[in-house]
Amino acid sequence: MSDRHIIRGGARDRQIYEYAVLRVVPRVERGECINAGVLVYCRAESYVGARTHLDEARLLALDPHADVAGVRAALRAVENICTGGPAAGQAAPDDPGRRFRWIVAPRSTIVQPGPVHTGLTTDPAAETERLLDVLVR
Repeated sequence: MSDRHIIRGGARDRQIYEYAVLRVVPRVERGECINAGVLVYCRAESYVGARTHLDEARLLALDPHADVAGVRAALRAVENICTGGPAAGQAAPDDPGRRFRWIVAPRSTIVQPGPVHTGLTTDPAAETERLLDVLVR
């Protein structure tokens, strides 16, 4: 078993979290996508976070005319909504769970959330980084 499947800490230290992969679908009608980020929500820790990584070469392989700057802006907006504060715009006063649910709601845009999954973690922020490495990079 690899380290990526080992949950550190005792049973009482672990918290349930939810996560979804952010996908970039440059041409919705074709359905092709690349993973470009992860969202993590842990209710017990009042944590919602997003980390993104856009592989521009992979995106342009799917669609040579893709709006790379627009995709980066959309991914940055998701990170801002998760962070909260003034950068989150109208979502700023919402609690972390509400912001997570809004982001993972299905939509037909170039940046789309995948299905929501669950796991256990002792550190939601570290889990966000781990998932980015495992699922996106």
